[in-house]
Amino acid sequence: MLTSRLSRRAVLAGTAAAAALTTVPSFPGRAEAASVGPAYRWRQVAIGGTGFVTGVLFHPSVRGLAYARTDIGGAYRWDDRSARWIPLNDDLGWDDWNLLGVEAMAVDPAHPDRVYLALGTYAQSWAGNGAVLRSENRGATWARTDLSVKLGGNEDGRGAGERLLVDPRDSDTLWLGTRHDGLLKSTDRGATWAAVTGFPGTPTSGGQGVTLLVAAGRVLYAGWGDSDGTAANLYRTADGTTWETVPGQPSGTNAKVPIRAAYDCHTRELYVTYADAPGPNGQSDGSVHRLATTSGTWTDVTPVRPGGTTSDGSADTFGYGGVAVDARRPGTVVVSTNNRWAAVDTLYRTTNGGRTWTSLKDSAVLDVSETPFLTFGADKPKFGWWIQALAVDPYDSKHIVYGTGATLYGTRDLRHWAPQIRGLEETSVRQLISPPSGEAHLLSGLGDIGVMYHERLTSSPSRGMASNPVFGSATGLAQAASKPSYVVRTGFGDHGNGAFSNDGGRTWAPFAAQPAIAKDAPGPIAVNSDGSVLLWTFVHWDGTKYPARRSTDNGATWSEVATCPKGATPLADPADPARFYAYDTDTGTLFASTDGGLTFTGRASGLPSGDSQFQLTAAPGRSGDLWLSTKANGLYRSTDGGATFTRLTSCRASHTLAFGKAAKGADHPAIYMVGATEAITGVYRSDDGAKTWVRVNDDRHQWGWIGATIAADPRLYGRVYIATNGRGIQYGDPVR
Repeated sequence: MLTSRLSRRAVLAGTAAAAALTTVPSFPGRAEAASVGPAYRWRQVAIGGTGFVTGVLFHPSVRGLAYARTDIGGAYRWDDRSARWIPLNDDLGWDDWNLLGVEAMAVDPAHPDRVYLALGTYAQSWAGNGAVLRSENRGATWARTDLSVKLGGNEDGRGAGERLLVDPRDSDTLWLGTRHDGLLKSTDRGATWAAVTGFPGTPTSGGQGVTLLVAAGRVLYAGWGDSDGTAANLYRTADGTTWETVPGQPSGTNAKVPIRAAYDCHTRELYVTYADAPGPNGQSDGSVHRLATTSGTWTDVTPVRPGGTTSDGSADTFGYGGVAVDARRPGTVVVSTNNRWAAVDTLYRTTNGGRTWTSLKDSAVLDVSETPFLTFGADKPKFGWWIQALAVDPYDSKHIVYGTGATLYGTRDLRHWAPQIRGLEETSVRQLISPPSGEAHLLSGLGDIGVMYHERLTSSPSRGMASNPVFGSATGLAQAASKPSYVVRTGFGDHGNGAFSNDGGRTWAPFAAQPAIAKDAPGPIAVNSDGSVLLWTFVHWDGTKYPARRSTDNGATWSEVATCPKGATPLADPADPARFYAYDTDTGTLFASTDGGLTFTGRASGLPSGDSQFQLTAAPGRSGDLWLSTKANGLYRSTDGGATFTRLTSCRASHTLAFGKAAKGADHPAIYMVGATEAITGVYRSDDGAKTWVRVNDDRHQWGWIGATIAADPRLYGRVYIATNGRGIQYGDPVR
């Protein structure tokens, strides 16, 4: 995507210490185990990619078999029969959220059903260690080995080459390059791992470490990402024991970091792409070099040297990223530029070993009708950016695929390109609304791609990203409870940070004015039940909070609300247009307004504090019926507009909550929660006002961290929408 997908907010979800609750009443007793609910059918809302595809790997000996990896959304297997990507890691649960970032993947050419994944999203001190998954059935089931080191599938360098490799001389031997812990080796197909002694690279706590592993015949090559441009950054071993520096390798800024490598077995030549930084951001120089492995001769075959100027005078800076050889045609190679913003990234293709190159972008015809958001509000889509994943089908020379920050493009004729992305959804979801009426059953606010109006759940929204203005990441989305045609949204945009809609989110217009702080700190927004008052709060990315602003003229003018707690997410009462609420997580105090948001006063206090992600929700159609999710501190309810709260003992933890259509004969809306009754954090439903719960997801459908938000359909009993942090929007319906 355009920015790092997993925010500090998401990373720290669930880590705040529990606060003392001595002043808050609770019902006696303990949480009972949730009963097993009716079977649910889970599907994903179709948007189409939306995230950074960091690697694509065709199996060399099986036609139509391929794998893709993403930075925070797990790995996928291509199903050629259905022409869809099949997610392979949805079974990773709440506690394993850090394993949804795929550092590397590997296949065994001699055993087509074997596939391996190296998982770990962050290599920081606050993240858990990585793991290796191994499968004997193409990812249908996995065996897992937890590592003692950290991996970084969403760190800088995540688009570099595969750091995991099956030794071509022995299928039982695997190699794993790490960022901070050198090179690891397994001799039992990934079940156990040990550090490789004698490997020349010296790891550091903040370096890139091994950037690629590739086999050239029976010789293994390893790229090293921590060179200064003069020291060696490419090593090899011929016997699996002794590693040496590759002689004569290129040096200089444009060959500082080896990004990816591919071997042409026909000509016995290794092609290596280089850049001055690991990427995907920050690259301004790069090159492509060819090594004749039999003679040791290096040749510079860079298609175009970075550093020129574009037609408008901009600096044409970039690095090189992906590289793939054509297994059927000797000397035919494709490489990609990366971080080439001025002239837009491209693929270069050669059929003569790099003597001459052709830019495939120059003749490309892009068809994004299946995923219209890819225009990003412009007249036409870009060929791509963040192009580091690149592959040529070993059974079809004209079938090329490449990943971008938002999709995976493919061609069958080297000219016509379209997203090859069905089934792969990597969105980081921030807000969800299921309207009570209208064509769309779902509106979404997303990381990097703004707001979507989902008129169909099975196809990408036909309107693409909400425009006028276009946002990057959405920060707020709200609908007037008694006037659902009126919707407002906020987010990061270059031409405004707030907008309103009078047709339920189909079309938009920007606020006529906005507070100056909105450009740098556009926080969440609320609209009262009749749509006459807007309340907007502001939080900078560094955590700084600012006073709320209020508008009674549809965003034409704004006035400060000094008594609303700074940075608190505002909540409108669903029945009384004069009432707003805001929960101050710094002090554990509920604030309320009875004058349309003009002033706020403190009500209940002594509630859990210290975590900015505690969430306040209002039951639909009822004034003052408030529900407070406080993560591991549990779930609280107020029926008097926040004057008092009672802790519910039917659940142990509550992260986010939503209300949907009531069950037949029930006197309370169905309640859906991401939380836990006892040990398992999952998705639960209650039809009796939270007295009892049933778990509606299962161990195969967990999707890592799902604590951002949840929505339930007010028109369809049983339907619930789940916001994931890398697997898009999932929705479930009871099997009837």
